Amino acid sequence: MTTERGDGDSVPAGEARRAAAPSTGSARTRGRPMPWLIRRIFPLLAALVLTAVGMAVTIWYGPGLIHVSDWALPDDLWGTLTAAQRLAHLNLGGLYTEPTALITFPGAAVILVPIVAVIDAAGISLQLPGPDNTQPAAWLLAGPYQVLLSSVVLFAADAIAEHLSVTKPKRAFLAAAGAVVLWNVSVRWGHPEDALAVALLLYGILALSRSGRTSRPAWLIGAAVAVQPLVLLALPFVLVLIEPRRLAGFLARAAAPATVLLAAAAAANWTATVKAVTSQPNSPIVDHPTPWTSLAPHLSHDLVATGPARVLTVLIAGGCALALRRRWRSALASAGWSPELVWELLWWVAAALALRSVLEPVMVAFYLWPPLAVALIPAARAWWRLVPASLAAGTITFVSQNPWRGPWGWWSLMVAGLVVTLFFAGVPLRASRFLSGIPLRASSSGIPFRAKGPAASGPASSQALSLARRNLKPARGRDAAEPTTPTDAVLGGPQVSPADSGGTST
Repeated sequence: MTTERGDGDSVPAGEARRAAAPSTGSARTRGRPMPWLIRRIFPLLAALVLTAVGMAVTIWYGPGLIHVSDWALPDDLWGTLTAAQRLAHLNLGGLYTEPTALITFPGAAVILVPIVAVIDAAGISLQLPGPDNTQPAAWLLAGPYQVLLSSVVLFAADAIAEHLSVTKPKRAFLAAAGAVVLWNVSVRWGHPEDALAVALLLYGILALSRSGRTSRPAWLIGAAVAVQPLVLLALPFVLVLIEPRRLAGFLARAAAPATVLLAAAAAANWTATVKAVTSQPNSPIVDHPTPWTSLAPHLSHDLVATGPARVLTVLIAGGCALALRRRWRSALASAGWSPELVWELLWWVAAALALRSVLEPVMVAFYLWPPLAVALIPAARAWWRLVPASLAAGTITFVSQNPWRGPWGWWSLMVAGLVVTLFFAGVPLRASRFLSGIPLRASSSGIPFRAKGPAASGPASSQALSLARRNLKPARGRDAAEPTTPTDAVLGGPQVSPADSGGTST
């Protein structure tokens, strides 16, 4: 259905209703939108504390604990900084040559170009840490930058939690738990590209669930892929929720950033780019071997190729998404982007990211971070989920730093920790049987209600609504989470009704 504008142009009925309706979904203080700084105070404080503690530990506490003068630095970061420096100097042919050790997409170097430019302007060397460079001055700039850049994921998680009416105490706990597990990928290992890619993926999911439109989510998810292609594991679950007629445009936008960056790198140095990106070598001697190490293609210098296993993991994730497609499409058509659908999508995204750790030929501790970080978001529905899931995620984060080298012991323990975390996050099985096809949505106050339509009646519907009310625990009173303000329009606008998202409504 369309509505005529005054100038004769027609607009979709859903857009006309949103334009005509008063703005009720806003976090307000005395009639004014609550400032972004106040609404995101929990992830902001968590990010600042993580940065301060991380810098203190790497410079003072860590070296003092083991009585050495060397700073305890994430060595992996230096290779990516070198790649970013070459990119800043337009040396694209050197992105995938020593000593960068870069095997991911060029976006990982792009995000570090700003801080490399500052380091270069200050005349500071990017010499690798070692016996002749035990306290590199570049860390004083690169350290806070990469930790804060990684912390963007805390803001993305908080934005989704607020959108789904998670109470303020749970959001505060979520931010603190998220910062604890973020230590692994940022302070300990120095891979801000993993954290930023997951953050962009979460913002893409948030934008899609708010407006139902696909352009902005496609660009956000495309940027995530360009930074770190591990998010390809989650992409199938997003694709099955998009209308078939919009898939081509979505995929074109999502593929554009990575395609442009890879094409530029390949044009400058085809051999090095293709070898690094397709084989993705890793060392089972330096890192953790797994039961799959012997099955991976073996390369020179005791390296194995992890690329084929990662392609297989993406295919398995795609199969899982196809199995869910019919039920999810039915729920979307009848209820729109209900809170329960978003919770379930997030759980499956976490499960898909965990597949990497299950099937990886060679494991590194920070590979565990993406599924742990995402799983904490659906766990925030209830305290009895959030607390044990956070404890499990925090435990596995620090236990994973143990240098065990056996192919079964370390790997088995890590996989068990992931399973426990996903279990407490809420396996979406029993609830989904009731909620698939039930038009459940959240009102502006966060209280679930049914949309009009034939699917909204009957015993099954009543049972589903009762279950949903217990699981969602709507925010009330002083702890109520404020809905979105106009400042979040860049992420996709307000939540749509079933009619706006292509469903049925009377």
